[in-house]
Amino acid sequence: MQSGFAFSQFAKRLTSLADLTDSDLQLLAEMPAAIHHFAPREILLRKGDRAEHCCVLLQGYLCWRNGSGRDRQITAIHVPGDVPDLHAMLMPCADATLTALGPAVVALVPHAFFHRIAGQSRKMAHALSMLSLADIGVLRNWVVNLGTRNAMMRVTHLLCEIVTRLQAVGQAGNHQFPSPFTQSDLAAACGISAVHANRIIQDLRRAGSLQWRSKTITITDWNALLRLSGFTPGYLQLRSTETMGAASPREAAAQRPRFGDFSLALP
Repeated sequence: MQSGFAFSQFAKRLTSLADLTDSDLQLLAEMPAAIHHFAPREILLRKGDRAEHCCVLLQGYLCWRNGSGRDRQITAIHVPGDVPDLHAMLMPCADATLTALGPAVVALVPHAFFHRIAGQSRKMAHALSMLSLADIGVLRNWVVNLGTRNAMMRVTHLLCEIVTRLQAVGQAGNHQFPSPFTQSDLAAACGISAVHANRIIQDLRRAGSLQWRSKTITITDWNALLRLSGFTPGYLQLRSTETMGAASPREAAAQRPRFGDFSLALP
C-alpha cells in the first residue's frame, strides 16, 4: 500500500469518518496528485472559477471567504486531510474564494479520480459522502455560532472544533497546534471585531485556559473551553471522539502522583 504523504493524510481523514478496509484504501494508492505550495493569503480559487480538480489539503489551513476587503467574512476553515471543494464535482463553479490562511501544501486531484473510486467501492462512496456531510454539519453549526452564541462562546467553540478536527487526523497532540489564523482572521470567522477578538484571547490567557504564543496555540484547560463553548462534537460526524476526554497539559500535570500526597449522488 502506498505510504506517500498525500495518500496518508487523505486516508486518515476518510477513516475518521467511515469504516474502510485495506482494499478500499488501496484505491487511493493510484491517486494522481500534483503537489502545490501556497503562500499565506494566496488564492487557490476565486469566486466564479471553474476547475477539473479538487484540493486535498496536506499541510496548513485553507478558508473560504465571502465579500471583499481584507477582513471579509470567513465562512469555513479547513484542516489537513480535508477536501474543501469536493462539492465541485457536482457544482464546478466556485461560489466563494478559497484562500490559504498561512503557508499551505495542497494536492490537486482530478475530479475523475473521485468519480472512479466511488464507482469501485460502495464504502469509499460512503466515505466521500460523509466528507461532504461533515462539511455541511460544520457550516450549519457556524450559522448557530454567529446567530445565537455570544462572542466568548463563538471563539471558544471554534477553537474546540479545530482541535477536535486536527486530533481526528493525528494532530494537535496535547491540545497544541500551529495557529491557523491571526486574531483578525479569528474575528472574521466569528463575526466580531479584531479588537473584541483580542480582548477575548487576553481573557482566556488570564484565566489560564490557553496560551497563544507567536504562531502556536496551546489549550491549557480543555474542560474550561468545553464549559465556555458548550461544544459537543457530534456534528463533525467522527467515528470516535475519545480525544475529547484527553487531558490538557495543565490537567495532566495536576493528575500526576505527588510525592507525599455519500450519499453524495456521485455520477
